[in-house]
Amino acid sequence: MTYTDFMNACETGVLPDDASALLRSLYQDRRGDWDTAHTIAQEIPTRDGSRVHAYLHRKEGDIGNANYWYAKAGATAPGGSLDGEWDSLVREFTA
Repeated sequence: MTYTDFMNACETGVLPDDASALLRSLYQDRRGDWDTAHTIAQEIPTRDGSRVHAYLHRKEGDIGNANYWYAKAGATAPGGSLDGEWDSLVREFTA
């Protein structure tokens, strides 16, 4: 899936069934369903899954929990906006 395809899916509300769990989580977040996004992210046992999990806790405002997940992912918390982090994750996972 390309970045453009994913962004179109976010606009139309129709995500292809074969979208990765990473993209499904970010899609649910963009659509305003943090709980579903979080449930999906919790089930992704990879560093990328931990990065999405960290982003979601940062968005929630639970910085301590977010920092735990960033560390588990081997990453540091970004200093930019939440929208910027979301976009960076999507671009990476659609590349």
